[in-house]
Amino acid sequence: MSKMKVYFQESQEMQQNEVKVITHPAERSKWNPIREAIGQLDTELIVIQASNNRNVMVKLSAVTAIESEERMCGVRVITGDRYLLNKRLKYVEKELEDVSLVRINNQTIINIRHISNFAAASHARIQVNLTDGSSYYVSRFYIQNFRRRL
Repeated sequence: MSKMKVYFQESQEMQQNEVKVITHPAERSKWNPIREAIGQLDTELIVIQASNNRNVMVKLSAVTAIESEERMCGVRVITGDRYLLNKRLKYVEKELEDVSLVRINNQTIINIRHISNFAAASHARIQVNLTDGSSYYVSRFYIQNFRRRL
C-alpha cells in the first residue's frame, strides 16, 4: 500500500473558507475521513480578556456560545471563562461560517459540539442545554436551520 500524495493549488475563484479536494474514483471511500480531518482544523479566535483588556487567542472548538452584547459580543468557553469580541453578532456569524456553529436566536450563536441535550419548550421553541451547564432557547425563526445542522 502506497502513501497518498498531497498537492496544494491556489485559486482566486474560490471563497476564502473553501477547500476543494480532487481524488481518483478509487479513493471515494476515503472522502469522509478526509472531510473530517479538514473539518477538525481548529480555527482560533482573537478575543479580549475583560479583566486586563488584553487580546487572547481561544480555539473555536472551546467556544460554547457567542452572545450579542450591544455593539460587541460575549464569548463563553467550555471552562466557563467569558471574553469579549469587538464585533457585532451578524458579522461574527458571517466570518465564522463553521459547521459546528449555529445561530439559534437574535442574540445567540452556539457550538453544536457542546450540546448535552435539548427538548421542546413552550411557544414552539426548543430549549438547548450545553455541556458547560448553560441553557438557551432556539426561537421559532431559527428552528429549521437548527434542525438542519444537527
